[in-house]
Order: sequence, then C-alpha cells, then structure tokens
Amino acid sequence: MQTPKFLSLFLLSVLVLTGCQGNNPDAKKDGDEKEEAPPVPVEVASPTRGSMLASYSGTAAIEAFAEADVIAKVGGEVRQILAEEGDHVRAGQILAVLDGDRLRLELAQTEANMKKLDREYNRNLDLHEKGLVSVGAFENLKYELDALKAGYDRAKLELSYVQLRAPIDGVVSVRYIKVGNTLNANDKTFRVTTLKPLIIYLHAPEKEYRKIRAGQPSLIEVDALKGKSFPAVVARVSPIVDPTSGTFKITIEVEDLTGELKPGMFGRVHIVHEVHDNALLIPREAIVASSDEEVVFVVEDGVAVRRILSTGIVRDGLVEVLAGLRDEDRFVILGQAGLKDGAKLNVVNESADPVAGNDSEPEPEAGPETGDDTNDK
Repeated sequence: MQTPKFLSLFLLSVLVLTGCQGNNPDAKKDGDEKEEAPPVPVEVASPTRGSMLASYSGTAAIEAFAEADVIAKVGGEVRQILAEEGDHVRAGQILAVLDGDRLRLELAQTEANMKKLDREYNRNLDLHEKGLVSVGAFENLKYELDALKAGYDRAKLELSYVQLRAPIDGVVSVRYIKVGNTLNANDKTFRVTTLKPLIIYLHAPEKEYRKIRAGQPSLIEVDALKGKSFPAVVARVSPIVDPTSGTFKITIEVEDLTGELKPGMFGRVHIVHEVHDNALLIPREAIVASSDEEVVFVVEDGVAVRRILSTGIVRDGLVEVLAGLRDEDRFVILGQAGLKDGAKLNVVNESADPVAGNDSEPEPEAGPETGDDTNDK
C-alpha cells in the first residue's frame, strides 16, 4: 500500500526542519533585546583657574621722538667742530663755529654809522626844542637813526649765527661738515635725534578701535636683539579712521634705559587691552565645533553630556569659559571626536584625574605671560 510510505516521508521532513532550527546559533526569539554598544574610551580633565590677557599685536619700525637738522643760517668757513656723532647735546649747545669775518666787519661799520648819527641827533634835539630845526628834518633824522639801530641789531644777530647750536636735546646722529668746509646759508650741518622716549606708530584696523585706549600697557619685541622685550605704553590714539586704508594710528612710547633700541629697528608690538583674573580655563582642543556653537562633553554618571559653552579670550591654546562649565566638572579632552550625547564612557585616565579620586588638590596652571603672541576672540 502507498499510504504508509507517504506518511514516513512527511515525518522525516518535519524532523529535519526541527533539527536545523535547533542547531542555528543566530536564530533569535521574538522580544530578545538588542546588544548594548561598548563604552567609548576617553580621557578627561578638569578646568583650571588663571589670568587671561587679550591683546592686539602688530609690527612697525621704531622711530625717534624728535629729530632736527641743524641748518646754517649764514655762510662762512668751518673753523671749529665741537660735537661728534654719538655725543649727547643740550638745546642751545654750540656744535661748530664758522669764521664770521665779513659779518664782524659789517657789524663794526653799522655800529660806527649808528654812533655818528646818534651824535647828530642829540645836537639837533636841542635845536628842535628851540624851534631852530624844522619838524620834518628832525623826524627824518630820527627815522634814519632808528633804521641804523635795527640794522645794527640785525648785523649782531647774524654774527651770532656763526655759532651752530643744537635746536633740541638729543644725540648727534649725523655730522655733515668738516673743518675747512665753506658753507652757504641753508646748508645742513648736523642732525640731532632725541632717543627718549622712542616712538612706534602702529596702524590698526578699525575693528580694534574700541579696544585701544591711551595708557594701556604694551610690550615691544625686537628680533635684532634676539627677541628681547621692552615695556611700553600707548601714548595717543588718533580720533579718526583713515577711510582709504580703514586703519587708525596708535602712538606708542617705549622707554629704553639700556640704550639698546635704535631708530629704524623693526619691532613687534603687543598692546594688552583686557585682563581677566581667575578665569575658568580649558584646553582649546577639548572644544568640538558644532555649526555656530562651541561644545564640550562632560562626564556625568559614566555617560557623555553635551554642554554648549560661552567663551571669552583665546590665548596660548587655552580658552576662557564664561558659561556652560563649572570648576568641579570633568570634560572629555581626548576621544570627543564623534562622541554623542548620552554615550557610555570608559575613562581611561580615571586614577590620574584630579576630580575622579585623588585626594590632593591639583595645582592651577599659570596664566599666560604678557609677552606672548595672542589671538583674541
């Protein structure tokens, strides 16, 4: 009969299918939960406190506070040179002397003519009082005497110009003449330069205008002196912005007591316009940029919590946190790339973390020094 054979084949198929399902390790029952993602390994740190400086930096040439050429006002031969390059001189000090022979003769002649006319005037004065000399003749005589006196004063003044004098206090920076040279009026003879204080004219973009004020401390670094720095101060700020360049002029005075700075040297200027003491600081690399937001991930109960920050000054790899973080928070400093809010974390530097279990308080990091280059936010 065929019925028992058909029944046997059916039972064999059922047994084979049942055995396959029982041996499949990947088979899951309905309602089984999904496997959890493993914790993300990260390193954490805590914020520190320190001073933060905001400054504007620029480069410009160092210039003298004042500089003047000594111009010959009369001609003559150079007889003496009394000052050399590098000598410190005072205003009015004699630097050189011209011969002045012609001027002395002109002065003597003018003086003789003046004395002669003065005696004649005195004789006519008595006659004028007695009415023996006309008013017109007497007045003409008086005018001639006054003219001779003015000529005498002028000749005396020109004779004084044979002494070439320093117009300002300073240092003789250039000597143009030698003994024996014949000079004409308006020839250059010396240049006197005032080195205290030295001046730097810095042209800053108009966006910095509201930050810079007179009296703010500055620092000058000079590459020619192996990066040595010198204290300075903002002396003046121009009240206008140049419309062609979009900049305004800042006048900076630097007092160099060592005498190492010289006009013409190239300096890098750092103007400190803002100081925040006891600022909350975190490393710049801990921040994750997200569209227009600055974000850090804070560890709370072993999971990452996304925090949006409000930041201030950025300097030397540190960022000032104004809001969004507290001193006791632990933030992710390594492994934050691609991290998501709520992700479980495995803090690999837990024992080294000052908040995570060390009993000793961490030493706060020192704030940046004044002379460093800055990038303000």
